[in-house]
Amino acid sequence: QVQLQESGPGLVKPSQRLSLTCTVSGGSITTSYYAWSWIRQPPGKGLEWMGHIEYDGSPYYSPSYKSRTSVSRDTSKNQFSLQLDSVTPEDTAVYYCARGSWSEGMDVWGKGTLVTVSS
Repeated sequence: QVQLQESGPGLVKPSQRLSLTCTVSGGSITTSYYAWSWIRQPPGKGLEWMGHIEYDGSPYYSPSYKSRTSVSRDTSKNQFSLQLDSVTPEDTAVYYCARGSWSEGMDVWGKGTLVTVSS
């Protein structure tokens, strides 16, 4: 059974970089043909897909976040990560990692982690 767990700081200062890691257990992030996504939900708003990384390491980004987002992976640890640069309070959200892509659907989700951007 595949499980995902987000980790990272819960508080980030404005203009800094937000970094989160998703640890995957019960399955490999290199297994064909899965994708691994980052999604967020700001308070009172809907889900926003930010980007994903394919089983072969290829990243894909939402146009809304492409300029300041990076998704990478560490296959030795079976983890994938999100970096979001130049954060503002509007980046405050619950951040989720999930298996799948926005276009194909996501079937396994982490529990989510709240990140607050505040000085």
